[in-house]
Amino acid sequence: MAGLLRNLLDPSRIALTVRSTKRTAALNEVARQLDGHPSVLNYAGLYNELLARDRLDTTCLGNEIALPHARTEHVSDLVLAIGRSPAGVHFEKDQQLVRLLFVLGTPKNNPMSYLQVVSVLCKIFKDPANREGLLNAGTPEIFADVLIAAEDKLSAR
Repeated sequence: MAGLLRNLLDPSRIALTVRSTKRTAALNEVARQLDGHPSVLNYAGLYNELLARDRLDTTCLGNEIALPHARTEHVSDLVLAIGRSPAGVHFEKDQQLVRLLFVLGTPKNNPMSYLQVVSVLCKIFKDPANREGLLNAGTPEIFADVLIAAEDKLSAR
């Protein structure tokens, strides 16, 4: 399990100042970072499936975190883009304000990797110190380092 996030995280796909405060626009702003990713076969298809999944059921996890995701044939491998919103994004259906968005695309034929990543992220998010570290990270590199250090700490247990 060690290193799942380390292999997925790319500071160039971590936006620390998501400007949009509306759910769909913010999702677009964060997901757009995956356009051109080598594992994304069809960005428009991935994005449409992210929107469809988000409309179907909540992707809010609480603690100002959402995990929009899609199982799709439009990616060849698991992909991740992250956005942090200083103002917060209003998720109307859930009546929640979200400050951290973790957008995942996973191949339909490999749900296990997705479930492992979600499990690690949820364990990381449980710790208020980790959430605080992510909200205060000054650069995408520091943001990634916070996640990697938290994952390493979990693996050491």
